[in-house]
Amino acid sequence: MDSCVCAALAARDYHAAALHISYGQRTEARERQSFLAICQRMNIQDKLVVRNEALRAIGGSALTDENIAVPTAGAAGHALGHHIPVTYVPFRNAHFLAVAVSWAEVLGAEKVFIGAVEQDSSGYPDCRPAYYEAFNRVIKAGTKEGAIEIVTPLIRLRKAEIVRLGLELGAPFDLTWSCYKREDQACGVCDSCVLRLQAFAAAGASDPIPYAEKEKAIVEL
Repeated sequence: MDSCVCAALAARDYHAAALHISYGQRTEARERQSFLAICQRMNIQDKLVVRNEALRAIGGSALTDENIAVPTAGAAGHALGHHIPVTYVPFRNAHFLAVAVSWAEVLGAEKVFIGAVEQDSSGYPDCRPAYYEAFNRVIKAGTKEGAIEIVTPLIRLRKAEIVRLGLELGAPFDLTWSCYKREDQACGVCDSCVLRLQAFAAAGASDPIPYAEKEKAIVEL
């Protein structure tokens, strides 16, 4: 959802190219399907789809290790935003950004947009503003021209604000996928689903994707 709104902003203001990275996550096929559909809807022609084998091999996350269960939001001992959850993929965004910056150098692009969000999030450390400030210093020191910049337009927004912005931009929320667990219907009870449902409810909008337990999730919030 956040990446889609971020893409809508980038496509509005620039000639956008889109990057998707599969890394062995549980819902990788469904996420790739969403990526391709969103690019088609937004008429983004320049696309790069790559696979990162390292994150799956490293493991340590419920998203990449089948032996670690994806927690249900609201379960005993599990509170959103109060600790780094097991769905955190160790240093994942550094892998993503490294590919994006390398491609930006080849394309001659000067900005890399990423839909990182600090507010109303699961508390991942690689979604904090300080992380991207530091990464921009690395890019300046480690690229030929030092002119590429990571842009995080959503990072300080609440999820409901992101929904409202996406609606204003005409972002295709119906094509997005946020669920950590399922690929047929969103589970409605993992962290990502619950945060998304909260955001749409707070924005007074209807989430257009199918949920297996949508009503239950909203009642439990």
